[in-house]
Amino acid sequence: MKQNNYQGALQNPVGSGFNAKSTANNVINGIDLTGKIAIVTGGNTGIGLETAKILANAGATVIVPARDIEKAKKNLQGIPNIELAEMDLINPDSIDAFAEKFLSSNRPLHLLINNAGIMWVPFRRDNRGIESQLATNYLAQFQLTARLWTALKKANSARVINVSSQGHQFARFDFDDPNFLYREYETLQAYGQSKTACNLFALELDNRGKAFGVRSYSLHPGSINGTELAREASLELFQKMGLCDAEGNILPEIAASLKTIPQGAATTVWCATSALLNDLGGVYCEDAEVAVIAPESSITAGVKEYSLDENNAKRLWLLSEKMTGIAFKID
Repeated sequence: MKQNNYQGALQNPVGSGFNAKSTANNVINGIDLTGKIAIVTGGNTGIGLETAKILANAGATVIVPARDIEKAKKNLQGIPNIELAEMDLINPDSIDAFAEKFLSSNRPLHLLINNAGIMWVPFRRDNRGIESQLATNYLAQFQLTARLWTALKKANSARVINVSSQGHQFARFDFDDPNFLYREYETLQAYGQSKTACNLFALELDNRGKAFGVRSYSLHPGSINGTELAREASLELFQKMGLCDAEGNILPEIAASLKTIPQGAATTVWCATSALLNDLGGVYCEDAEVAVIAPESSITAGVKEYSLDENNAKRLWLLSEKMTGIAFKID
């Protein structure tokens, strides 16, 4: 029996009964999360907001860290069991301050949902000189998970869910030049690299953490209508990609292929709660199901094997420790 998902050894559908049309409400049906504690980054907009709402309505206490507290208060108004806290994922000190505050409560952490992310942004670096999509989409996940590790272990049965993307198929992780020091910046290459890193992190974290009752997953939520992910993207870029017409209207065939926000949150909620995953981790999921291995030659459904590679996963862990200055010890 395979004990880990290196090279996609466990990357086989498990018969969830759900599909691309399933909503977060569908997958949470009949599940009681009373007494569970969850953290959902990016939980005040888009699929993160839907995820936070669904978990909270199922009885979980949901902590939503946000950069803009007033916006978060407005968006989360009326949802029970929500706690707000300040955190800015591009700022390592802010991540540490949030984690320290949570740890001081001495509570266990049953669900860490690394949902927040950015896309289609111009070339920027954080104050460490790290490219912004790599910093926000991946290294912030690594740092936050590392800082909250004692609380995850305290839960005795916890899950870490990294919201990745089919966009991981845009790029492998470039170990020689992750920060675009020597190659020309291309926003989707940077995005793809950051999401490949999310997959590799979930793979390695699960292998290291399962002995302590912590399982980890990565996922593609789908292409979703109505989120804020494209707020910095230019019309020209969307036209170049064949997504909209000259007036900026999304093409009908593209619109028909997009998920709603409730459908987009379904895979996250499934990874967080499904009993089918109790003894299975390190897998990449989509459409509320364990995904298949995708062929190398095209961008399609499934997960690329390079983002489930054992050597890449171990190498990335070491590089992440170096880039963040954090020794993430699993013990």
